[in-house]
Amino acid sequence: MDAAEKARRDLRRAQATYERAVGKAKAERLESFERAQKAGLSLREISKEVGLHWTRIGELLRGK
Repeated sequence: MDAAEKARRDLRRAQATYERAVGKAKAERLESFERAQKAGLSLREISKEVGLHWTRIGELLRGK
């Protein structure tokens, strides 16, 4: 295997690792939004804590 093919394989591996990590982080964040909402926090209160607009929090909770 030449250097270019090794570089391509490394790029694909790194991208796959990144995508898994991002997916896990997004799922954890959404779960925390859901827990906060169940605990009685409003969308505005959640948004203040995480630095997103409250309408974006609502969109994320609705799956948009």
